[in-house]
Amino acid sequence: MRLVFLGPPGIGKGTQAERLAGRLSVPKISTGDIFRDAIAGKTPMGLKAKSYMDAGHLVPDSVVIGVVEERLSREDVQNGFILDGFPRTVPQAEALEGILSRKGLTLNNAVLFEAPEEEIVRRISGRLSCPNCQRVYHSEHNPAPGQTAEGEPLCACGARLVRRKDDLPETVAERLKVYRSQTAPLVNYYRAKELLVSVDAVGSIEEVTHDLESRLSPGKSYDHLKIKRGDR
Repeated sequence: MRLVFLGPPGIGKGTQAERLAGRLSVPKISTGDIFRDAIAGKTPMGLKAKSYMDAGHLVPDSVVIGVVEERLSREDVQNGFILDGFPRTVPQAEALEGILSRKGLTLNNAVLFEAPEEEIVRRISGRLSCPNCQRVYHSEHNPAPGQTAEGEPLCACGARLVRRKDDLPETVAERLKVYRSQTAPLVNYYRAKELLVSVDAVGSIEEVTHDLESRLSPGKSYDHLKIKRGDR
């Protein structure tokens, strides 16, 4: 099964991609991971990407697409893959279609995870990060294991946890605004191709996983379905 996962930051698509990839025995491919791998492996596109990043510039679409194409040329994607974080724009989606077409392949579905903006802000603004070991906690779902005498949260490694600037409510709201402006055309692109599956991401991890898996089937479109907690 070949899938693209779409959704705003903090909605949980990365977690769902990990879980589904494990069940399907296919790789979960995120842009962050493939950039790190390409740079570490000194691939042609990885070196190009590094040159832009070292100069403090955004990596252009042509290089991003090239890095993705390199990753999709590996043997472990023969039985499928889940792309998390790519494509982000219609030109990238068209490029992905071209990459797959040259291999005689097509996407099965593009999965859009949705939740009210206030829910997303609440989820992200509850995150706490460790500046020492990089562990991430959440004030509600994964509380810190310790605290100082003043009640400030502590990581398992003993370091004091912090809330990153990117996780502040006002920053999250701005990130969501940018996401929606960039992604709306992409959602319409996949809807027009009858590949879009919309998933209501409000609920427990297990509930979302159950609903997602119950709807996906190779070669079948679920554009007409809106996955809800009660659809069981």
